[in-house]
Amino acid sequence: MKTLRTLYRIGRGPSSSHTMAPFRAAKRFRERFPDAARIRVTLFGSLAATGRGHLTDKAIQQAVAPCPADVQWEPSRELPRHPNGMRFEAIGPNGEVVGVAEDYSVGGGELLSESDHPDVYAVRSLQEVLDRCRTTGESFWEYVQQCEGDAVWPFLERVWDAMQRSLRCGLHTEGVIPGGLGLYRKAPSLYRKSRILDVTFRADALLAAYTYAVAEENACSREIVAAPTCGSAGVLPAVLCYLRDELNLEKTDILRALATAGLFGNVVKANGSISGAVVGCQGEIGTACAMAAAAATQLLGGSPQQIEYAAEMGLEHHFGLTCDPVAGLVQIPCIERNAHAATRALSCAHFALLSDGLHRIAFDDAVSVLLETGRALPALYRETSAGGLARIYQKRLDEQRDPAKSSGGNAEPQSPVS
Repeated sequence: MKTLRTLYRIGRGPSSSHTMAPFRAAKRFRERFPDAARIRVTLFGSLAATGRGHLTDKAIQQAVAPCPADVQWEPSRELPRHPNGMRFEAIGPNGEVVGVAEDYSVGGGELLSESDHPDVYAVRSLQEVLDRCRTTGESFWEYVQQCEGDAVWPFLERVWDAMQRSLRCGLHTEGVIPGGLGLYRKAPSLYRKSRILDVTFRADALLAAYTYAVAEENACSREIVAAPTCGSAGVLPAVLCYLRDELNLEKTDILRALATAGLFGNVVKANGSISGAVVGCQGEIGTACAMAAAAATQLLGGSPQQIEYAAEMGLEHHFGLTCDPVAGLVQIPCIERNAHAATRALSCAHFALLSDGLHRIAFDDAVSVLLETGRALPALYRETSAGGLARIYQKRLDEQRDPAKSSGGNAEPQSPVS
């Protein structure tokens, strides 16, 4: 498995796969052809289907500026290696094509062309790590340190600092989220309400405020940490901030929890997928919930077996979750979904701590089922905004504009990719 540096990525939202990665791919292509008169970029599959809402074209144009960029959209076509394919063409002064390259955004901000990083972990399965912990008495975070070296701690400190910045900014920024849905930022209000509620509701209110804060920052294209993606970026920092304050934790405790969470995220990334275009939202929110559940269980004093159990529950109970963002924006249902995943992560930790950690379905098995389930999902429900909530929301808008359409609006949705 790769270093945690390829999992936790600090950057601007709203999407790691549709914003961060295309920006970097475009920038690299421009550097290869600095004399090009303009750049033509063709986006395929999911990148084209939701790219406008995810600001993919804006990210590409910013990356190659001041060179003009023409972005073309092909939502009904896919390149062979991944639904998030893109083709770059450098155009010379006489209109001739002087260079061509293709790349793929494979999830979490990573490009396929960058996936040849050397492995720093000798194993790929969580069971192998768990067996090692049983034999040596080590914790998960100690295994991460052995594989990554001491340099992992300054990196994780930067990750934690960035998470806290986005959370603080989100808690104290009000206004309408751009994109046209008319959503007003809720994090400041939720945070104020949490301070006057009794203990029964306070935990849920705080977790909601924290997750909304980060997710709303992401929706506004502000800096966040993909953990493991931008669309699920609010879950882990919310749980960590909540437990830090409740348990009066030291920074070292948080960094070790980030290491453990990253290990579980890495296993999903290596053996399953964290790409919404491949497996739906279960790969994004489900993985984020598993990571947060593992971190929470460790911070609450759980054993490695209990940590693994909590993460397995966090992943398993998101099986089949679709990715159908309304209008291609990372807002509905994404922001609210972060909050629910954070509360579920904490409940998974509590449930695991009530047990001895023994259970029948291993985390590795859950990862295999995640990939199997995701591949069975129609393209409608894998980040294309062609089905589910995105379709029904658009249908209601069309009916409001033309009431005559309301009488015959029950046709089956058509997939943008055959």
